[in-house]
Formats: sequence, C-alpha cells, structure tokens
Amino acid sequence: MNIIDIVEIKSDQVEQYKKFLTFGLINDEENFRITPNDDLNAPFPTEDKLDSFSLGAYSDNELVGVVSFARDGKDREKLKHKGILFRMYVSKDFRGQGIAKKLIEKVIERVKQISDIEQINLTVIANNDKAKKLYEKFGFVTFSSESKAIKWKEKYFTEDQMVLQLK
Repeated sequence: MNIIDIVEIKSDQVEQYKKFLTFGLINDEENFRITPNDDLNAPFPTEDKLDSFSLGAYSDNELVGVVSFARDGKDREKLKHKGILFRMYVSKDFRGQGIAKKLIEKVIERVKQISDIEQINLTVIANNDKAKKLYEKFGFVTFSSESKAIKWKEKYFTEDQMVLQLK
C-alpha cells in the first residue's frame, strides 16, 4: 500500500483539481449530481478559509482523492451552524485503501476546530451503498430521501441527505 498524504488543495491549484474531478465526473457519472459541463466554467468550489476548504489525497505526488467542505450558511445567520461535505471522489485505481476514510477523518477533524459549526450535512446517491456505509461508520445518519432528485440520460436517481451531529 502506498503512503497517502492528505493536504489542503488551494484555489490556485484549480487546474489540477478540475482535471482530476472531471475524470471522476465522466467515469463515475452516476455518483455525482453535476456533469463535466456543469463544472466547466465553475470557480474553485471552496474559498481557502477555515470554514471553506478542499482536501486532496496524494500518492507519490499524484492526486488520487478529493473532498470539499463549506459552511452552509456563510452569509445567513440562521444557517451558519451547518456545513456541507461535498465533491467526495477517490480514483478507482486507489479505492479500497482507506483513502476516503482518511479524507473524511480530516474533514471532521478540521470542522471540529470551528466552534460554531454544529453539524455536517452531505448528499449521496441512495444506491451508493459503499459510500453510505462509510459515512455511517463516522456517525452520519440519513434524515431524508428525495426520489427522482436527479435525472440523467433518461434515468432517475434518488438522493439521501445525511447528517453528522457534532454538538
């Protein structure tokens, strides 16, 4: 097994990030709610802040996994106690090595340092059992399901919303 380094990806690394994520959006399209076209002109997903960051998993300087976190209500007083874990992806060649687990651990560790964030929410395709089981190991629980949340290539997908209560 390779040594995996988990480090913050900054907005000035947007090209490397987008190249990696676009590969995932193409090759794992049924596990994302966005398409490569949706992301084509989108800015970097986070703001290089304590409460808005992206992490990368690197193996021998190769980006092999990503995850992002942002405060849900960054400009809304009634929502700022929540954050969202999103754009979680690990390259197929590196799955089964605990990389997703390390990424989630690091997100939770960092978010716990933000005193006013009380919960982390995420959305996952309902039939993505591996992802859901991993999130559940960290204490995430499903609190809602939306059938037909996504329609892609004439096929519908149900999304589950999950939450981890930190406080």
